[in-house]
Amino acid sequence: MSKPMTAPSKKMAPIPVRCALLSVSDKTGIVEFAKGLHARGITLLSTGGTASALTKTGLPVTEVGQHTGFPEMLDGRVKTLHPKIHGGILARRDIPEHIKALADHDIATIDLVVVNLYPFRETVARDGCTLDDAIENIDIGGPSMVRAAAKNWKHVGVVVEPADYPALLSALDEHHKVLPEAMRFDLARKAFAHTAAYDGAIANWLTARNEEGVAEDFPQSFHYHGVRVQALRYGENPHQKAAFYRDETPAAGSLSTFTLLQGKALSYNNLADSDAAWECVKALPSFACVIVKHANPCGVAIADNALNAYRKAWSTDPTSAFGGIIAFNSAVDEAAVAAVSEQFLEVLIAPAYTDGARAVLAKKPNVRVLEIALPKTSGHSLILDFKRIGGGLLVQSADNHTTAPDTWRVVTRKTPTPDEMRDLVFAWNVAKYVKSNTIVYAHHQQTVGVGAGQMSRIDSARIAALKAQQAGLTLQGSVAASDAFFPFRDGLDVIVDQGATAVVQPGGSMRDQEVIAAADERNIAMVFTGMRHFRH
Repeated sequence: MSKPMTAPSKKMAPIPVRCALLSVSDKTGIVEFAKGLHARGITLLSTGGTASALTKTGLPVTEVGQHTGFPEMLDGRVKTLHPKIHGGILARRDIPEHIKALADHDIATIDLVVVNLYPFRETVARDGCTLDDAIENIDIGGPSMVRAAAKNWKHVGVVVEPADYPALLSALDEHHKVLPEAMRFDLARKAFAHTAAYDGAIANWLTARNEEGVAEDFPQSFHYHGVRVQALRYGENPHQKAAFYRDETPAAGSLSTFTLLQGKALSYNNLADSDAAWECVKALPSFACVIVKHANPCGVAIADNALNAYRKAWSTDPTSAFGGIIAFNSAVDEAAVAAVSEQFLEVLIAPAYTDGARAVLAKKPNVRVLEIALPKTSGHSLILDFKRIGGGLLVQSADNHTTAPDTWRVVTRKTPTPDEMRDLVFAWNVAKYVKSNTIVYAHHQQTVGVGAGQMSRIDSARIAALKAQQAGLTLQGSVAASDAFFPFRDGLDVIVDQGATAVVQPGGSMRDQEVIAAADERNIAMVFTGMRHFRH
């Protein structure tokens, strides 16, 4: 049985920071921070490379080996794993027996621990990283010190992020070298999150490899680390609670990197729909506009400028577009924003806005305006997609692959014209972002009918045609894209009956020859991409 904890003494006065231990892999700002601590009369302990960096500046630094009386050993694997370090960190200052134990063993208290960890994630991200490289970049002493200090947060401060250095120095000045309890608790929470993410990254990497370092597709244990950005008013429905978490290192150009320029806080549904719109518009050439409603694009177009792209996208389905999410993949000017502002919308997304556009938007303060920098490469931002099921999690690689049009196979006697081929490419790129089953009609780089999320592909074809009819658009001369193969010819017949002259689909059905024969019979062109794009 463990020994019962000794009762603490009466509440004691706050103890100022007298001694700080600094041991960092990321040395951003550490010299300036250490100078700030020294200027405030705080003794500096340090290890290895950090001690060397500080000593070179003339700072008085006690190396950990001097402090413990025990040198670093095993090529630096053992440095801080010593009672004079962990005793000094873990001792509770309000328990007399702890203080007596320190005195009996000549252990000085350590009041501030400044540590970040070996660059494991950066190491394994490099090409050619071996299992040995990864193992040698697993920090042992660092996480131990961080966790010890975080556990003893009522008496010890712990810093794992260089961004916190300035605030800590200010707090020391404001509170006479005492770190406020609220700050210590917040730093401790960050510290435990830091070590949890670090250990999760190690577990993800190692459990996806055998003892020879050969990688598997997925780890045996999966650990996700995100940072809560926002507590949301509610989830998909008002009776559901929700929060928004950002990946620890979000991909460039992903929705979570947005800047909210104006408007109310984003809701759960706003975020989900905005992601659908942004992922779709990023995959298209400029100038493109995508309008999303309930996670599905209801209008998509490419034009010679943002205004015309918006007008074409809106005309696809004005009824559904009302109150939707509108995304552009180019800078938005005053003319485009003025047109957008004539309608009710929830969210507007673009990589940039002109000053004139911002002035127009300012008159619509309830519109949520997001600015997101486009990534250097187009396409999907994600590496992995997650889907929660009862008692488990489905993890898959993201659908960020596509087939180049020059690899598509014309399977009919009739070949698409250049204009048809251009629209087939456009319709295919849009279909990838519409819920399955989907049929997308397009003409002149504009969606003219979108059928989404139906149990039957033939129903998607009919609904897309109905949408076009409701919007007053004709499907004569259009093309159509199907996200998956046609299991029977009936879906193809519906498309041709509506006036489409060319179709793009993955192929791969047992009845492909039957469908190809139907296309030849109806005298339309059909191409196979060889890749399906279900989106559930």
